[in-house]
Amino acid sequence: MSVWQQLYETYNQHLDEVGKPESRWEGKTFTLLPISHTTQTAHITVNITPSGEFHSAEVIEKGNGNTLIPSTEDSSSRAGSVVAPYPLHDKLPYVAGDYEAFGGVYKKDNAHLVYIDNLKKWSESSYGFDRLKSIYSYLQKGRLIEDLVDEKVLFAETDGTLKWTWKEKEEKPLIYSVVTGGLEGAFIRFHVHSSEQLNQDPWRDPEFYQSFIDYYAEQAGESTLCFVTGQQKVGSTKHANKIRNAGDKAKLISANDSSGFTFRGRFDKSSEAASISYEVSQKAHNALKWLIQRQGRMIDQRVFLVWGSQATEMPSAVDSTFSLAALFDDVEEKEVFDTNQGGARAFSDALIGYKRKLPRQTVNILILDAATTGRLAILYYRSFDQEHYFSRLEAWHTEHPWEYTYFDSEKKRRVFIGAPALNDIATMAYGPRANEKLIKATVERLIPCVVDGRGVPDDIRRSLTQRASNPIGMENWEWEKTLQIACGMINKKEGMNMALNQDMTDRDYLFGRLLALADYLERRALGNEKRATNAIRYMNAFSQNPARTWMTIQSALQPYQAKLGTKLTYINRLIDEVGAQIDPSDFTNKPLSGKYLLGFYSQRHDLYQKREETQTSKEESVEA
Repeated sequence: MSVWQQLYETYNQHLDEVGKPESRWEGKTFTLLPISHTTQTAHITVNITPSGEFHSAEVIEKGNGNTLIPSTEDSSSRAGSVVAPYPLHDKLPYVAGDYEAFGGVYKKDNAHLVYIDNLKKWSESSYGFDRLKSIYSYLQKGRLIEDLVDEKVLFAETDGTLKWTWKEKEEKPLIYSVVTGGLEGAFIRFHVHSSEQLNQDPWRDPEFYQSFIDYYAEQAGESTLCFVTGQQKVGSTKHANKIRNAGDKAKLISANDSSGFTFRGRFDKSSEAASISYEVSQKAHNALKWLIQRQGRMIDQRVFLVWGSQATEMPSAVDSTFSLAALFDDVEEKEVFDTNQGGARAFSDALIGYKRKLPRQTVNILILDAATTGRLAILYYRSFDQEHYFSRLEAWHTEHPWEYTYFDSEKKRRVFIGAPALNDIATMAYGPRANEKLIKATVERLIPCVVDGRGVPDDIRRSLTQRASNPIGMENWEWEKTLQIACGMINKKEGMNMALNQDMTDRDYLFGRLLALADYLERRALGNEKRATNAIRYMNAFSQNPARTWMTIQSALQPYQAKLGTKLTYINRLIDEVGAQIDPSDFTNKPLSGKYLLGFYSQRHDLYQKREETQTSKEESVEA
């Protein structure tokens, strides 16, 4: 099933959400758009009385201007000097009949005449209604700018031109803080001010939505075969933009290059190559916009989206175990974030429980990005049976899990067992200052590891290993996070347990344990000193020449061993035991594989965990 059919069906499954405002980040609102509608950032609200007279006007504060407006195919695709008015709300040159009287110049045709003629046809049709007629009655008087100047929303010079000149001690008008460029770019929205319908804004009113949808459907053109539904429906040649955000001009479907041989040579017309009906195009594009705003992840304008056709909110393939656990309301926090293997089992149970609440449906994964400002491409699309998707997701987060430390929204330190976010893997593989194009490309490469069960690419694991072996030059938090993620990705291949394996005789694993013991011993001796230990300073050299570097590290430990004496007996004995486990033939300078990081992390974790347990038992005995 194609992505367009899935999006079309998603829209039809959520008709009750059409026009309902939602918010996600920073209070920004969005909605599932009705067909034949789009969104624009309005700068001025003009209030009109039911009798068609000017009431008042105000400048809309920045960030509050997102407005749902009726739109035609031509108006939603207009560019340059093309005259294609929106049906109701629009820019000043379209809606103001006195635009020329205040010094405005039309580049081509008189845009207002086209606008007012279209509005007249709609208001006088069988779909017109009182409030629409009130707006038309006022605008046909042609005095909008004059009223806005009297209201001190806009400003004019003594010669009548629409302009404001700064004078000493004078405050800059609010309109200039919300409109970029000239005032001809000011977008006007209209509201009928009446005591009976104070809250019935046209951009939130289903009566306005349906009125224009029915009116515009009556103006429909010829029917054509829709390649999505297989039915004869009214076709569309101009498809929607503003897919990723309100300023996005890139389109997913476009065939306007009749001279560039995009489709010529094989077809005479673009519709012969493929055609999508107007209804399907509108619904599919509106569903896609809604899903991106609602639950999409974006890296450098590349969109990563996972959704279900019926229950849209799905556990995302790009998120960490920590983030996904927030979906599971019926699971206690202490179970999901517990720092032991039970945490992975708790997550698995929670995921299965969440899946049982969902209807049987198709799960879709979509990646979008634009190479140019006008063309948007589908880089990756897969649809899965829900059972298959959840089983892959469960395997990624629970098979060979590792321990990760994150900070929640309240900056509280949290430790959990599972898998990291794909964006974190990419960032730690190449560093926080890496180019975002590299990061988003790496995330795209990692998605098949989650949804198809593939192994983590070798070059990503090598990069993580190299960075984790170079702690000098990194802040401590960055190195710790890199080390954890490197161990997790290496463990995905090795399939080892995070707990210390004292019976493991692998050469690389044992060398990693030795390094952790040396680091712990020196850290104990240094006490409150924050400088790096010799084990950490020589970590990169140790990974390349372990035998030779170990001799250097061990000789540097002798002063600390002498200083603390019997207090380090246990650690000294462990160093001797681990060293004795290495076969003499393996005690060479052959470079270590990433497995040494597993030994290093597990040994260090075991030492500090035992120390914490000992400290806790001492405190409890003192209290008793």
